[in-house]
Amino acid sequence: MGATDADFRREVLSGLIELADAERAVGQQAYMKSAMPYHGVVTADVRRVVRDVLRKRPLPSARTWQKVVLRLWRDASHREQRHAAIEVLVAKPHALWLRPERLPMVEEMVVTGAWWDYVDALAINAVGPILRAAHAEMKPVLLGWAKGGDVWKRRSAILAQLKFKAATDEAFLAAVIGPSLGNREFFLAKAIGWALRQHSRTNPAFVVDYVEMHKDQLVPLSKREGLKVLLREGVVDEIP
Repeated sequence: MGATDADFRREVLSGLIELADAERAVGQQAYMKSAMPYHGVVTADVRRVVRDVLRKRPLPSARTWQKVVLRLWRDASHREQRHAAIEVLVAKPHALWLRPERLPMVEEMVVTGAWWDYVDALAINAVGPILRAAHAEMKPVLLGWAKGGDVWKRRSAILAQLKFKAATDEAFLAAVIGPSLGNREFFLAKAIGWALRQHSRTNPAFVVDYVEMHKDQLVPLSKREGLKVLLREGVVDEIP
């Protein structure tokens, strides 16, 4: 059976409400410093609810998929509803629909989500696959994000290759980090460190050389996070 965007949202909400835990919700909202309330549903259960609804109501087209995602996102009353929207967005059956023409939808979610739990999932699991699918087309777009005034779009550009491993475009990684070098905004400094740390597992020499070359520009948090694995493994002895 297929789904309309309204039908799909009703079933997701029903699943989340059934699992709601008011006591947990209070703690979740406080931890995330969220103005939007929580149902009190853990991430694994949000994913299960979405999987169950998708199994009953598979989305027949990219157009329907986009409408479902945006209905869940824009009409959300609780934070898990937006996490459910992300789960629908990045679900495996929809992988071929993550293409550059869908980037405006993802950009809207990044800008209006404007917090790390949403943005990191979108950067790694939506922006990243779009970049992988259309590297040449996406590079100038994400370079624009990296140079722009929106912190969350900058963070997304930096984290987009986090799962790329040996396929990481190192010149592009350096290019999207560059505009935020020296920026003490926590979420940018942390993103730089995270991106470097992740790539250090694949090419430690690149990360060591990059940190050494930019040691006077990188903030301490970025250097500490970027070299964390290499310090633990004895590849480097100290943070420059």
